Amino acid sequence: MLSAIAVGLLAFAASETVATPQPQPIALQSRPTPKGHATGIRRRALSAIGVPLEDFFLGTDLQWFGNISVGTPPQDVSVVFDTGSSSLEFATDECTSCTQTGKFLRNRRGVDPVVNNDYVLTVKQATDSVTVGNITAKNLSFFTITKQTPKFNLDPFLGIQGMGSSAEGIFAFLVNQGLPSLFSMFLTPNAVGNAELLIGGIDNTKFKGNLVYTENTGSGDWEATASRISVNGKTSSVLNKRLNIVFDSGTSNILFSTSIANAMYALISPNIKPFAAEPGAYGIPCSQIGGLPAVIDLTFTDLNGTPFNLTIPSSELNVGPFDSDPSTCQTLINAFDGLDLVGGSVLKHYYSVWDIGNQRLGFAPNGF
Repeated sequence: MLSAIAVGLLAFAASETVATPQPQPIALQSRPTPKGHATGIRRRALSAIGVPLEDFFLGTDLQWFGNISVGTPPQDVSVVFDTGSSSLEFATDECTSCTQTGKFLRNRRGVDPVVNNDYVLTVKQATDSVTVGNITAKNLSFFTITKQTPKFNLDPFLGIQGMGSSAEGIFAFLVNQGLPSLFSMFLTPNAVGNAELLIGGIDNTKFKGNLVYTENTGSGDWEATASRISVNGKTSSVLNKRLNIVFDSGTSNILFSTSIANAMYALISPNIKPFAAEPGAYGIPCSQIGGLPAVIDLTFTDLNGTPFNLTIPSSELNVGPFDSDPSTCQTLINAFDGLDLVGGSVLKHYYSVWDIGNQRLGFAPNGF
């Protein structure tokens, strides 16, 4: 039985509009699995599955996406492999309000402000085969988008594949077939390329030194506890305290509570101000942003009790000019009370391992 759900959501901010190759929504017919039909394949040891990723780039790195296949016969579906959600959701030709651009469902993630319900879509549940690499899982449940608001028209991908901290969907199927219960992400800047998701393995050639692991403290989310935030080597009473931070590969900017965002900007420049047209966003005249030091250190503790930093360099501060005011550039940190989150601005500087079996996150500097 199919059920429709209306969902309100947040998405990322894209400050410039450029021509981007647009995928067509796929045609998909859902079908039940006949009674008694065996699903999947016989359990065996599997090799790690590499999925090449493309960079959605609008003057800054926004999101990384690659292909899975859905349906019988299989059709390619471009998706963001998103650690901030858990399900597979994508647009098909059933969506009459969808343009030829890709669409995706997000739940409470991202940095673009919700104004007058401009990010709303409707989905329904469906069932069919899903393929990653050369492995097909039959009779998997997912969601297809049946209606959406125009704000989704920018994305150059069709959907989102959730990669939350409890194995579900296609990833749960792969683990059940013998694949190690972890995946790795090599997210790279647009100028470097060759980004990759590796499901069930770790590529030691893609990072420097040793992986450092910290405990995943989230339930469903990927989350780690920071002991301190420093900006340009300095901290404050607001920043020098424990903070649970979500790691979300489907988001480009970073989100912190208003008090933390203000404290961080106080250590960067007094000229960074809230941007009234977009609640939660901050900006500074573009003529001033280039020379600002803004090295952000997030301090965590590894499994041995030793502190380590994940560092966001100054080059990440400039998100690009606002559409409504091209003379003002959006800055990286967004205020969002009730959620502390980091995304691609951190992850593209580190090789990351998302270990579901051991509920831990691993990081090492990228090897490019």
